Amino acid sequence: MMLAGLFFLLLVTDGRTNNSSEHLDDVNGTDMVDTNQGYEDGSANNSSEHPNLQMTHEDDVNGTDVADTNQGSEAVDGKSSNNECFHRDVYKSLKLTKNSDNTMVLPGSNKSPLQIKLEVLLYSILDVNEKDQNFISYIWVYMLWNDSSISWRPNNLCDIYKIHPPSSVLWTPDITIEEMIEKNKVVESPYLSIIFHGLVYSKTNMVVISSCRIRVYKFPFDVQSCNLTFKSMVHSDKEIKLDIYSNTKWSIEWSLQRMTQTEWLFINMTVSRETVNNFDLIQPVLVYTITMKRRPALYIANFLVPILFFLCLDLSSFLISDTGGEKLSFKVTVLLAVTVMQLILNDILPASSNRIPLIVIFCIGIFGLMMVSLLETIVVMRLLEKDSASQASKADEDQSLSEDCGDKVGKDNCCTELENKTPSVCNVSVDETQSKQLSKEDNSSQPTEEFNALEKISDELKEMEKTLTQVLNSTKEEGKPGYWTRVTKIINIVFFFFYVTAVIVLLSVLSILWYKPEDQ
Repeated sequence: MMLAGLFFLLLVTDGRTNNSSEHLDDVNGTDMVDTNQGYEDGSANNSSEHPNLQMTHEDDVNGTDVADTNQGSEAVDGKSSNNECFHRDVYKSLKLTKNSDNTMVLPGSNKSPLQIKLEVLLYSILDVNEKDQNFISYIWVYMLWNDSSISWRPNNLCDIYKIHPPSSVLWTPDITIEEMIEKNKVVESPYLSIIFHGLVYSKTNMVVISSCRIRVYKFPFDVQSCNLTFKSMVHSDKEIKLDIYSNTKWSIEWSLQRMTQTEWLFINMTVSRETVNNFDLIQPVLVYTITMKRRPALYIANFLVPILFFLCLDLSSFLISDTGGEKLSFKVTVLLAVTVMQLILNDILPASSNRIPLIVIFCIGIFGLMMVSLLETIVVMRLLEKDSASQASKADEDQSLSEDCGDKVGKDNCCTELENKTPSVCNVSVDETQSKQLSKEDNSSQPTEEFNALEKISDELKEMEKTLTQVLNSTKEEGKPGYWTRVTKIINIVFFFFYVTAVIVLLSVLSILWYKPEDQ
């Protein structure tokens, strides 16, 4: 009886051992193979099209992760109700090691290219260097792709839905920015994220210093557009395919909510798919175009308004008298102030601009008007000096004549000689001369012939009186401002209206050109 019972016990023990070994074989062998095959054919290919994938922050790329985690919330930390598991078990089952060849090569087959979805979020516009033609931005770059060879069943591994292996143990896309001229200064994350159905995604923070053509024609009212071109370094379009992950409208809203607006205002970001040919290598590229607008308030207050103030000062200088040298020195000082502003502008704008910026035309136009105003002042002062010199010479001539004509007889001779000149000092009284002649006639008895001679002299004196009257009237007229003084007054009035008209036309044309959209 004892032998029979022992034999029965052995039979029962062998049966249970065989059943348990068969169950382990199913879990470690057939079930995993079926899982891989199933995800390769179905969910693995459609994982990138998962409707719940939203990239609103760092860890919300998967919606499946959240949904499945709710079902097995007790096992997220690697624990289940029956046994205890670790994340390393997943790594061991997937053979994620540095020396593993199947994880360090491009996933997929040669029948269809590997689809890589890209998402670029603009976090900040750091600087736009017009002099060096550089654009500095801080961006977040997300890349998603599917690798069916590293999928697993969470139910068989303690409900672990996501792991974060080092990027050195897995193949990652060699995506670079074509316009980037300096190495990224931000420390990149050394880890990737893998979801159980084979979806792999990475996040990279980058300070991108890229070359950009800065158009300064409408400075400081300019709008700039800079491109960030993402492409593979070695893979062609037959090996990988670049695609956009989400709608760019959502990316723009995200950037506007989190961006700190500095000198440049972020306006829009567009993306386009293109195909380029680089040395007989056809590659797909994604071109992100960032559009931004400069804030002109500081440049208006510190540059444009002071130049307009100098222009108003130059206009007010027309009220200064032209006789002294104060007006000339004042205009020269204002002209030098505008020259200093032009030197400051030269340090801002690049020398490689194809078109002369409108602000340079603004400075040159005002500088030219001030220079013409300065030349007009010099001409007016020269004419006034010429007029004053002619008046001084006439005064000297009159003084010399008055000294030569000392007595009345001399005056008569001088007046006779200066009958056709300007005898301003010869003022002989005809009545006095006649009285003298009559007194001589009364005191002396002369013959009739002498009396006739005296009458003849009297007639000549009357004619001389008329001549002196005309000379005196002409002398009064010459006491007024001279000819060149009247000419300078006309010149000042005409030039003032010309100056104001030229300023209005210049400012109007520049305002229209600044407001008009620039042809790209």
